[in-house]
Amino acid sequence: MTGTYSQSLVVFSLLVAILASYTALDMAARVANTEGKVARWWLAGGAGAMGLGIWSMHFIGMLAFDLGIPMGYDLAITLYSLAVSVGASAYALWLVSHKVLPWYRLAAGAVLMGLGVAAMHYLGMSAMRMEPGIDYHMGWLALSIVIAIVAAGAALWIAFRLRSETRHPMLLRGLASVVMGFAIIGMHYTGMAAAEFPPGSVCGAVGENGVDSKWLAVLVIVTTLATLGIALIASVFDRQMRARTGLLAESLAQANEKLMQAALHDPLTQLPNRMLLQDRIEQTIEKARRRNFPFAVMFCDLDGFKAINDAYGHQLGDKLLVEVSHRVSGLLRSQDTFARLGGDEFVIVFQIDEPEDAAVVAERILASVAEPFFIDALELHVSTSIGIALYPDDAANERELMAHADAAMYHTKDTGRNGYTFFTESLQVTANRQLRLLQDLRRAIPRGELVLHYQPKFLAAGSDIIGAEALVRWQHPELGLLSPDTFIPMAERSGLILPLGEWVLDAACAQLRAWHDAGHDSWTMSVNLSPVQFASSNLLDTVRDTLAKHQLEARFLTLEVTETTAMKDVEASLQILHGLTDMGVHISIDDFGTGYSSLLYLKRMPATELKIDRAFVRELEDNSEDAAIVSSIIALGRSLQLRIVAEGVETAGQQQYLNKLGCDLLQGYHLGKPMDAEAFLRNA
Repeated sequence: MTGTYSQSLVVFSLLVAILASYTALDMAARVANTEGKVARWWLAGGAGAMGLGIWSMHFIGMLAFDLGIPMGYDLAITLYSLAVSVGASAYALWLVSHKVLPWYRLAAGAVLMGLGVAAMHYLGMSAMRMEPGIDYHMGWLALSIVIAIVAAGAALWIAFRLRSETRHPMLLRGLASVVMGFAIIGMHYTGMAAAEFPPGSVCGAVGENGVDSKWLAVLVIVTTLATLGIALIASVFDRQMRARTGLLAESLAQANEKLMQAALHDPLTQLPNRMLLQDRIEQTIEKARRRNFPFAVMFCDLDGFKAINDAYGHQLGDKLLVEVSHRVSGLLRSQDTFARLGGDEFVIVFQIDEPEDAAVVAERILASVAEPFFIDALELHVSTSIGIALYPDDAANERELMAHADAAMYHTKDTGRNGYTFFTESLQVTANRQLRLLQDLRRAIPRGELVLHYQPKFLAAGSDIIGAEALVRWQHPELGLLSPDTFIPMAERSGLILPLGEWVLDAACAQLRAWHDAGHDSWTMSVNLSPVQFASSNLLDTVRDTLAKHQLEARFLTLEVTETTAMKDVEASLQILHGLTDMGVHISIDDFGTGYSSLLYLKRMPATELKIDRAFVRELEDNSEDAAIVSSIIALGRSLQLRIVAEGVETAGQQQYLNKLGCDLLQGYHLGKPMDAEAFLRNA
């Protein structure tokens, strides 16, 4: 018996084969790019969609074949063939989801998948239950199996190669799907050509024993298109979600990178900050222990920077620091660590073979920094003092290395500056004292060793106390009462200034609360803010919480900020100062006249008072220049409606002179020395 084909169904079977191939390629990419439970769901869904697509192409091709007799299909055998198709598809997707696909695995996979597709085809043919049975031409049958194996191998190779393709993925998968679709069609119609139907054959699956071909056609077409469509739509949504997730992940990564940069790097020079430097030194120590090599820690401090900063302003000073960092960075290797601790202090960590290597680097830095800097049409000159500590000869941990290099640097400053000093045993006493003090300072707050003394503030025109300035002291158990000059610079370099400053603010407010409760409810309290405190992101919250804790009105608290600190970053300073004044806190610009202030910025600052530095008050009676400066500051303060406070009043003549010039408030040893709270109350 000779059959004919419906050309429309043949074309439709080809389209289904191409669509099934595209779905297979897309599912392969989904499975390969996911993990865990999600990958297993994509494998199951992909195997179902791909297997149904190949199976439906086969049955559409069979429905296109017409023998001129009623046709039907055994339902059980038809479902068996579908199961074989899904199983072969699952194996194919699992195979191409591996990271590698060696040739032997590809060959074995091609044979197994090809035989599975061939088995699906010939099981589907047997579902017609022809009587007598179908005769097969062995040559065509063998060729169909060979085509199935070759097509399977090609499909596996293409799916593996295209699964991670990012350039024109849809176009490449579309072209590959056409090739795969023709290969699948080729296998099917070669298998059909192998079938020979004896004359008088009838289909045993017609009627009650099977499913009518028309109903099967509708079921196959609808089910196939729905399944493939759902699979592709799910894939599109997954791709969109992945794209959005990828953008979100990229944005989060960039934000995290910026946060890490801000947390671990100096905002001005972009060099590593103290936190990152500590980690780098500790990592270098670990490497040095394992690989047995020495390294140097070099502490550098610029000489003459403060004078330039005060004379020309902080903006130019910041530019100078950036230029210095660029110039020194050019002398170092990429594996060396160059960090800024703050101000004009830098630290360099680098591997050496001999101590002379550190001396060579120090000489290069000294010569480079000594060259003039040309900034804003100015020729600027600075030098640097360097201290060097070596690992493991001088110290074996990060804290001691930094302390020893710091001690060596200060020795350089004490002996003339513009040079370098290696740490030696002769510096051990000084270094040990500094290290001991630093260790003791870390425990001073919890041990209750810090105390406050209060220097009274008086009205210039009378003898009435209007408040006090809180001054921190350290009651060291062995060294006695230490002044701030002994430990505040150390606290600033080590980062302890933040908890120390918070303690001072809390203790001062607690004392003011006690004085108010004792009947002195008009007294005010002045507290100095260090530059590190002033730049802290927690300053506003700390002040607000402390006032609330001690139930103090903000107008009784005055925070003193040095002119140098306030003018360092004017816009940032204005934002912080406005935040404080919005609370009701008063602001005093301390040490006024020693820095470089722009009147334009000064009039924008929400300060309530200017504090004349004691350097101008000391020779007020004998130095006409100092008298002129003080008079100018008072006139400036009056024009800006600020109270004027003079500190360092040590004689009655200074008091009378300042009162005559129009000063509002006075402080100094002539009027009252700093004293503890009990003595302050007795002398009030």
